[in-house]
Amino acid sequence: MDLHAYLNRTTFQSLKLTSTPSPSSSSRFLFPSLYKTKTPTIHSPKFPFPRLTKPLSTSSAAVVQTSPATTNTSSDQGGKPQWKAAIDFKWIKDNKETVAANIKNRNSDADLELILNLYDKLFILQKEVERVRGERNAVANKMKGKLEPSERQILIEQGKNLKEGLVALEEDLVKLNDELQREAQCIPNLTHPDVPIGGEDSSTIRKTVGSSPKFNFPVKDHLQLGKELDLFDFDAAAEVSGSKFYYLKNEAVLLEMALLNWTLSEVMKRGFTPLTTPEIVRSSVVEKCGFQPRAKNTQVYSIDDSDQCLIGTAEIPVGGLHMDSILADSMLPLKYVALSHCFRTEAGAAGTATRGLYRVHQFSKIEMFIFCRPEESDYYHDELIKIEEDMFSSLGLHFKTLDMASEDLGAPAYRKFDVEAWMPGLERFGEISSASNCTDYQSRRLGIRYRPSEALVPGPKKSKGNLAPPQFVHTLNATACAVPRMIICLLENYQQEDGSVLIPEPLRPFMGGLNVISRKS
Repeated sequence: MDLHAYLNRTTFQSLKLTSTPSPSSSSRFLFPSLYKTKTPTIHSPKFPFPRLTKPLSTSSAAVVQTSPATTNTSSDQGGKPQWKAAIDFKWIKDNKETVAANIKNRNSDADLELILNLYDKLFILQKEVERVRGERNAVANKMKGKLEPSERQILIEQGKNLKEGLVALEEDLVKLNDELQREAQCIPNLTHPDVPIGGEDSSTIRKTVGSSPKFNFPVKDHLQLGKELDLFDFDAAAEVSGSKFYYLKNEAVLLEMALLNWTLSEVMKRGFTPLTTPEIVRSSVVEKCGFQPRAKNTQVYSIDDSDQCLIGTAEIPVGGLHMDSILADSMLPLKYVALSHCFRTEAGAAGTATRGLYRVHQFSKIEMFIFCRPEESDYYHDELIKIEEDMFSSLGLHFKTLDMASEDLGAPAYRKFDVEAWMPGLERFGEISSASNCTDYQSRRLGIRYRPSEALVPGPKKSKGNLAPPQFVHTLNATACAVPRMIICLLENYQQEDGSVLIPEPLRPFMGGLNVISRKS
């Protein structure tokens, strides 16, 4: 399940936990992703837009305490951003129509006119700061020579006035730059040219696999099956934790473990390194991964009196794994498969379409994540969706793969494929996974680069002078298994007339050889 689609309009919800405040880390990033990727067989991708390499200002760390209904407290109160971005505002200004169209197509709340207006003001103010500095330096140089006392006193007064004026101008410059940063960081990634434009209904079907099962008896949904087979308890969980929490019981526990172990083994066969991740991360890392607040609905639990949050997906801690580092070219691609619990507020989610296990506050999930060279990300995007399709096919599910429309992408995604599986009891397709190519949107914010192995200038020895400059990696993420929705699919698709549920053959070795879930005697 794709958290970006949920969080592209998020704010943080306060969660009272005991924790120790810690400062958020900061890094530079270059923004946005400005090129179309190629397959790994092509070693010199052509960029339709210039690479962004010149930072506007140095990065700055600020410790900011999270509070209810805010993603970035400093942002809402007009203070310093928690981290700064090295954004090429000149490119944005020169390509205003392209950027504006992309913001509109993504249904983003980024205010391009405000951003460009702030940039123009900043440019004028920078020139004024440079002029006053020049005058102050000129006065200082004059005072080095022999002067009459009266002349020296005049220069001292001039220098004092210029210094005071410069301090005020520099303070205004910092405030204006911070405001510009806050606004510009809301600009979404560019969009793959093949992505359909519009809302979710505009998404196109990329592939359809299998057919829906035929039943000659009344079909039950997973809630009824779970009750009759004693597999979960929502009522007790509601008393203990609140609505949208649940207990798994009996064979449902074995089924969760089987899904996790089977998924890990299948993905590891394809060269992925297994991870378990922290489930509390710094709010700055959440933001750097692209989960920007764009409305009042909240999906992320934040922790009171700290700069930390509960994760909504392992994508966030895995994305931060190599933060502020330069990777060796020989290390790429880095492929990880991460197991974690995920926590989501699911604000506004209610009704029959989201009942039972379909939309819950806590669940287990296995996430795939890849760091790769820029020219390879399209290739690995196809690899990720193929892994998902192969696994779901082996479980006998009927599903369709969608090329998601622009408004459903979320800020970081350049392109996103969703998989929706048929759920007979719910009588509809439901999303069970997604795979996103985020190009360099996240890596530029997280500061993750690699150094190409080829020397810039051929020579007998490699030195700093002839090494190719570091480049930002591309990041991709994909859901390998979101347990609750997989349980829905398996219970509803494999139900039998006698009320039992068959276990798909690939999972049986991971359930101690259990072939069927039957009613308790």
